[in-house]
Amino acid sequence: MERPALSRLLADIEARKIDCVVVCKVDRLSRSLLDFARIMEIFEQREISFVSVTQQFNTATSMGRLVLNVLLSFAQFEREIIGERIRDKIAAQRRPTTSDSRIRPSRCSA
Repeated sequence: MERPALSRLLADIEARKIDCVVVCKVDRLSRSLLDFARIMEIFEQREISFVSVTQQFNTATSMGRLVLNVLLSFAQFEREIIGERIRDKIAAQRRPTTSDSRIRPSRCSA
């Protein structure tokens, strides 16, 4: 992970300067399910509380962890879909086009 602020946060956690991490939304911490699981493992080892202001859940319960994992799965899915759309758009722009290859609206008969 090449995120300087996250690296500083983790360093402060290692130094025992932090006991609670508060975010606006879960996906602001990480959109990768694997990265988030690693971060949560660090939080659990150091007994760090994790709070999301807009998405209410408690990571101390099994139900709270389930909800959190579902939210993260959707965040990761969204990230992957965005990547696919960008790749598709770039590929479409690289293809040669002709004046006849444009899509024209069909005429409707009334």
